[in-house]
Amino acid sequence: MHGPIVANGPGHGECKRAGACGGPGRVGDDPLVTSTRVQARGADLRAWTTRLAPAAVYLAVRGVGLVVLAIMAAHDGTTLVERLTSWDGAWLLSIARHGYTDLPADHVDAFGNRTPVTPYGFFPGYPLLVSAVGSLTGGDLVAAGLVVSLVAGIGSAYGLTALAAAVPGGSRRAGLALVALFAAMPMGVVLSMAYTEALFCALAVWALVGVLREDWLLAGVCAFGAGLVRPTGNAVAAAVVLAALAAVVARRGGWRPWAGALLAGAGILGYLAYVGVQAGSWDGWFRIQREGWGWYFDGGRGTADFVAGVLGGGDRLFDVVVVAALIATIVLFVICAAMRLPWPLLVYALVVLVTVWGTEGLMNAKLRLLVPAFVLLVPVAIGLARRRTSTVVAVLTGLALASAWYGGYALTIWPYAV
Repeated sequence: MHGPIVANGPGHGECKRAGACGGPGRVGDDPLVTSTRVQARGADLRAWTTRLAPAAVYLAVRGVGLVVLAIMAAHDGTTLVERLTSWDGAWLLSIARHGYTDLPADHVDAFGNRTPVTPYGFFPGYPLLVSAVGSLTGGDLVAAGLVVSLVAGIGSAYGLTALAAAVPGGSRRAGLALVALFAAMPMGVVLSMAYTEALFCALAVWALVGVLREDWLLAGVCAFGAGLVRPTGNAVAAAVVLAALAAVVARRGGWRPWAGALLAGAGILGYLAYVGVQAGSWDGWFRIQREGWGWYFDGGRGTADFVAGVLGGGDRLFDVVVVAALIATIVLFVICAAMRLPWPLLVYALVVLVTVWGTEGLMNAKLRLLVPAFVLLVPVAIGLARRRTSTVVAVLTGLALASAWYGGYALTIWPYAV
């Protein structure tokens, strides 16, 4: 009578099925297995945290800026979206919708005029991409424009993280600090607007990462794209072409440096040539900028006069911040050179600075034009990364709040274009 009962005891019959009986035979309660699963989950969580960190830092800083801008816009009687699509944003979105030849009559240049070639002062890369994304937003180009800037900004964040990790003395921690500094620049608000800066910076930083990795096709393709987005594409092209030629001389990379160099210059030179054909003169784009928008290269005389005037008696906050930023760029460039950042990065930064400093035009817009000079922030990011976490968080939080208010000020209180 007891045999069958013993036969069904622990270790036999139904108890052989995992978890059917208590005791050490229960696989699910094995401490070693449980510990391994917990460690695996922790490793997965850390991996995802690492992957998402650049995007999270960027979105956090820009999110603060957008909240503050929304509050200030409401106080001003407008909306967040209206502010994010103002000034040049209105032109770019109209070009995305109508092209260059069928724009509404109220789109005029800085002097209230409009010629058949006036719209060609705006590069085509951003409007074309917005138009393409518009097919995914049901034709809502405002949404498409803001989505393009959002995604491009996140792309910039990953590129900046990679850039800072690749330079001497850099690290991933420095890269995350660089992302926060970039998003918290005084006119960082334009990264969230229907403007070209976010897209340009994404292409520029990945082109530079391609150079540092000697991935010439990546560098060339991104430089090509940057040359179709902003005139500052000249800086990207210069860095990529010179670095590629150096690789050719050193006999590294085979045919790829040649391809990268050709691609890098083709974007901006191709568009300038196209505008020249439309305008009937080789310098067509430059004439449009000078005659329609008041922008032209004067070797820095106009900028120097502006700086001297503000320092000698300026009383407008916006002007003071612009001058401070302009002066800071020179100091930061010297520091970058002293730290011996890779020379292609110095070439890029130098061409950006020469373009911004050397151009006569709307001086208040120079603060926005300095956003692509993100390379100058690398030494600051490296220095911050060596500090205690509490110090880093405090500094970056303060900068994010200052940038948020200043961006709101620029778009709701300051009465002129940015």
